[in-house]
Amino acid sequence: QVQLVESGGDLVQPGGSLRLSCAASETISNIYTMDWYRQAPGKQRELVAAITSGGSTYYAKSVKGRFVISRDNAKDTVSLQMDSLKPEDTAVYYCAARRGTTVDYWGQGTQVTVSS
Repeated sequence: QVQLVESGGDLVQPGGSLRLSCAASETISNIYTMDWYRQAPGKQRELVAAITSGGSTYYAKSVKGRFVISRDNAKDTVSLQMDSLKPEDTAVYYCAARRGTTVDYWGQGTQVTVSS
């Protein structure tokens, strides 16, 4: 059972930056693709970014060019650098781990609020 703990959520002004981190309880380096999802009030949870064990990345169109996902396999962590934040980025952000196409483990989430 992999436990995922997110941190870094905060209140930030539009145009600002935040860095989210996700720490795994056991090694994820050679096994899991790591995802960042988000869920805004009244909306479905959506995939924001993903990174494979080999370092290949995926970004949703809405965040491409503004967000960067990275992982440190030695520390079993994955991060999401978010720049040029917009009010529509406001959501609870979740870290997730999967071996295939279905998420195996979810974190508890961290709140990101973009507002002036």
